[in-house]
Amino acid sequence: QVQLVESGGALVQPGGSLRLSCAASGFVFSSYTMMWVRQAPGKGIEWVSSINGAGRNPRYADSVKGRFIISRDAAKDTLYLQMNNLKPEDTAVYFCEQAGGYRGQGTQVTVSS
Repeated sequence: QVQLVESGGALVQPGGSLRLSCAASGFVFSSYTMMWVRQAPGKGIEWVSSINGAGRNPRYADSVKGRFIISRDAAKDTLYLQMNNLKPEDTAVYFCEQAGGYRGQGTQVTVSS
């Protein structure tokens, strides 16, 4: 059974940093591209970043490019999102998603002074 469990969300001031984690289980982690998506209040799902199964070819939405870094640890079956220089418009529930269509329950990130 595929499970994706996100953690690391918090309330942070503008300009601050957070690192999100997504613990994966129930599938061969290294076989799948993984991604982060987010949903801001009252808006639809927005793709944020993705990385292939080998941990290469990271891609980013223009809105986060240069501020966020996606990575994965094959030994821990864990996906990460390092978020720097956070802005109020980054406020959203962040989900990790497997390329096969599974999505976690999400973790709340709120950027506010």
